[in-house]
Amino acid sequence: MKRILITSAIPSVNGIKHLGNLVGSMLPADIFARYCRARGRETLAICATDEHGAPIELAALEEGVPVADYCAKWHQVQRALGEKFALSWDNFGRSSSKANHELTLRFARALWKNDFLELRTTKQAYSATDGRFLPDRYVIGTCPHCGYDRARGDQCENCTRVLDPIDLIAPRSAVSGAHDIEIRDSVHLFLKQSRLATELRAWIDSHKQDWPLIVTSIAYKWLDEGLKDRGITRDLEWGFPVPDDIADGQLKGKVFYVWFDAPIEYIAATKEWAEKAGKPQAWQDWWLGEAAEQVTYWEFMGKDNVPFHTIIFPAMIMGTGEAWKKVDRLKGFNYLNYDGGKFSTSQHRGIFMDTALEVAPADCWRYYLTANAPEGSDSNFTWEQFAGMVNKDLADVLGNFVNRVTRFCAARFDSKVPEEGEYGDEEKSLIAELDRRVGQYGLLLDQAEFRKSMSELRAIWVAGNEYMTRAAPWTHIKTDRARAAVGVRMGLNLVHLFAHLTWPVMPGIARTIHEAIQPIAGDGSLIAWPSGPMARVLDDLEPGQPIHPPDVLFTKIADEQVAEWKTRFGGVDA
Repeated sequence: MKRILITSAIPSVNGIKHLGNLVGSMLPADIFARYCRARGRETLAICATDEHGAPIELAALEEGVPVADYCAKWHQVQRALGEKFALSWDNFGRSSSKANHELTLRFARALWKNDFLELRTTKQAYSATDGRFLPDRYVIGTCPHCGYDRARGDQCENCTRVLDPIDLIAPRSAVSGAHDIEIRDSVHLFLKQSRLATELRAWIDSHKQDWPLIVTSIAYKWLDEGLKDRGITRDLEWGFPVPDDIADGQLKGKVFYVWFDAPIEYIAATKEWAEKAGKPQAWQDWWLGEAAEQVTYWEFMGKDNVPFHTIIFPAMIMGTGEAWKKVDRLKGFNYLNYDGGKFSTSQHRGIFMDTALEVAPADCWRYYLTANAPEGSDSNFTWEQFAGMVNKDLADVLGNFVNRVTRFCAARFDSKVPEEGEYGDEEKSLIAELDRRVGQYGLLLDQAEFRKSMSELRAIWVAGNEYMTRAAPWTHIKTDRARAAVGVRMGLNLVHLFAHLTWPVMPGIARTIHEAIQPIAGDGSLIAWPSGPMARVLDDLEPGQPIHPPDVLFTKIADEQVAEWKTRFGGVDA
C-alpha cells in the first residue's frame, strides 16, 4: 500500500485566518488525513506558516515590532487555533526556518547551475526618504479607476483592478508616507519556466483524470496564454538573502521571493518532523528518489494557489534535475463567500477562526463547512443555513439518536447491552443498506469528495433513526422485552458505528459518542475505520457490556442568536 503525503496551502502568518481559508485548504486536508489514518494507511500531514513577503513586513511595521518577533507571535497564534479546530498535523513548521533556508539555497543553486535562472533588469519604485526600493505593496496612492485613496501598487482593494506603482495618483511610501517616489532600474533573478512549458504540459496531461476541472482549467490557461518567466527575488530586508555564489554576488541586498521558498517549506517541515522523530533521514523517503515513488502526494488549496502548485513549484522541481516528489492528486477549492459578499478583515465582515469558536464548538464548524465545501463552485455562508444544519443534522438526527438510545438503555436495561432476542428481517434489511452506504461513504472520502461524503454520512444517520422508529423498543418493552432488547442492541451498535464514521469530520464529538459505548483503544488519538461486513460490525458489542449515556451533544441555535450574530459579524442585512 502506498504511503499518503498530505499538504495544504500554508497560511500567511499575518493575522487570523477566516473560515474561507480554513475550508479551502487546512480543514479538508485534516479530514482526509484522519480518514487515511483510520484506514490504517501510513500517513504524513504537513503544514506551516508562510512568513516572508511584503505583507509580513508591512504588518510588523504597523505593529511596531521586529519582523522576526511578529512572525514568532503569529505562528504560535495560528498553531493554537489550528489545534482548537482539531487540525492533526504531524508537523506545523515555519517557512523562515533554518531547514527551509538550507533547502531554498539548494534549489536555487541547482537551478542556477542548470541555467534555469538568469539576471534581468526591471523597473522598481524607489523612495529616497526610505533609502530603498519599494515592493509594489509598499507603494500606496489613489486608484486611477475608482478614486480609492489607499490603493496598493499591486492591486486596488476597493475595485480589485490590478495595478503597477506607476499607475497610482500621488503615490507615497507605505513605510514613511514620503511622496518622493521614483522609478529606477533594479536587477533581479528570473526563473526561466518558459523553457519548461512542454514538459509541464505533458506532466499536467498525465494527471488531468485525477484533478478536478477547476485545477486543470487554471493550469492549462496559464500554459495556453504563453508561460512567462518569473522573478524570484525582491528588494526586501526580510527573507532569505541570495548567496554570493549565485550571479557572482550581483544580488546583494536581495532576498528570494516568498513564492519561491514557500512551497519548499513542505519539504523542510517534513525534514523537521523526521529530526524530531529521531529519524533524520526519513524525510527523503517521502520527497526524494525511489522511495518517494511509493508515496501518493495530495495537496489541498484554494483556486488562487493552484498556479503556484501546478506550474511554478513543478517548474522549480524540474529545473533542479533532482528526483523530487511532485504532487499526484491536487484538490482545488473555489471560494466561500460571506452572506452574499466577501470576507474582509479591514471591514470586519465575516467569521474568523478565533471568533467562530466563541459562537459554536469546532466540530459544528467542521461539519457545516465540509457539508458546504466550495468544490464545484463558490459557496455562500449564511447564518440561517448554519443554524439549520446544526439544529437539524447534528442536534435532531445525530445527537437525538445517540441520546435517546443510550438513555433508554440506561432506564430499561440497567445501562448494559441487552442480550435477549435475535436479529430479524428488519435488522437484516438495515445491515444490507448500511453495507452499501458505508462502502459508498468510504469511496467518496477516498476521492476527497467532501460534500457528497457528508450527504452520505447524514443518510447513514437517518437510516439509523428510521430503523429505531420502526423498531420502537419503547413501545415493545411493555409487552415483548426480547423484541425491545433487539432494537436497543442494534441501536447501541449503531451509536458505536456512528462514532467510527464521524471521527474524521468531528473528532471531538466522535470521541464522546464512542466513550458512551466503550473506552477508545490505545492512546485515544485514533478511532479506526469499521472493518468487515456490517453484519459483524453491527453485532460487535458484548452482551452485558456497560454503557454511559452522554450529556446532550448539541445545543440548538435560536433565531435570536442568529440575529445577534448577523449584526456582530457584519452580514449584508445587518
